[in-house]
Amino acid sequence: MNGAPVIDVKGLTKKFGGRTVVDHFDLAVPKGAIYGFLGPNGSGKTTTIRMVCGLLKPDGGSGAVLGLDVLKESDRIKERVGYMTQRFSLYGDLSIRENLEFIARLYSLDNVKDRVDAALKSLGLSDRAKQLAGTLSGGWKQRLALAACMIHEPELLLLDEPTAGVDPKARRDFWDAIRDYAAEGVTTLVSTHYMDEAVQCDRIAFIAYGKKLIDARTADIPDEVGLFARRIETPALDEATRRLKSAGGFDVLARFGAAIHVAGRDPDALAAAMKSVDGLPEIEVETIEAGLEEAFIYLMTGATDNFANGLETRVGQ
Repeated sequence: MNGAPVIDVKGLTKKFGGRTVVDHFDLAVPKGAIYGFLGPNGSGKTTTIRMVCGLLKPDGGSGAVLGLDVLKESDRIKERVGYMTQRFSLYGDLSIRENLEFIARLYSLDNVKDRVDAALKSLGLSDRAKQLAGTLSGGWKQRLALAACMIHEPELLLLDEPTAGVDPKARRDFWDAIRDYAAEGVTTLVSTHYMDEAVQCDRIAFIAYGKKLIDARTADIPDEVGLFARRIETPALDEATRRLKSAGGFDVLARFGAAIHVAGRDPDALAAAMKSVDGLPEIEVETIEAGLEEAFIYLMTGATDNFANGLETRVGQ
């Protein structure tokens, strides 16, 4: 992951109807990286991805994608990226093979049959090549969409929540393919809401309502946010939750299976909050390291929706 960044943009800004949906956004993604892009719904992730791939012109900012100017060379950028939208957008009344042949011809590719055969094989679609795309399950549709993105051998993949609504095995298979492409030097920017996917990224940028809150190596994010955390187990979790909310002194309270995780940036206040659950039946309180999920809950709850006046964050703003 050396050399000039594949994506290197500064101050990207986009407004719709007087509302700023992306606000002076900076991003530098090195070649071959799998870069996670996280944030709540409506935070500007899709708008940013569309600006990066040349589909949407920024209202402000500058930068380059694959060495091409995002303001002046958007048509050339489109030719060299693969963009997978949130919704399946291929033709349901065409077969898998017919869809891929159509996309290959849109790019004016040569050796269409060989390219389609290779794409079918690489994503395990060969046995279903004649199946109508509209009859595929969610996981198989995602494989087809990824094959369509890669048919022209792009240097950059832009994936907008590609596994939403897909079963766990299909998600694992999809990410195996992404890692294979990364090993071949393909750079990936992927938005996701799944923490088990986020941890597979080399770096993560978290955006909330147009502003970037944090941008760091995935493993470093919990330390950068700086949370202290406790894990609470008791048969009386509902009562524990009620007492903790009444006591305050923390920033994150969330159920994790049969336990509660409580986290905050003030260790003394957190320790005081723990006293509120003393005496509950079979209570166990354990000090733990805050993980990605606690960090992102903290960041998300600390951001103000940009439908409101102003944009505020808890970290780094």
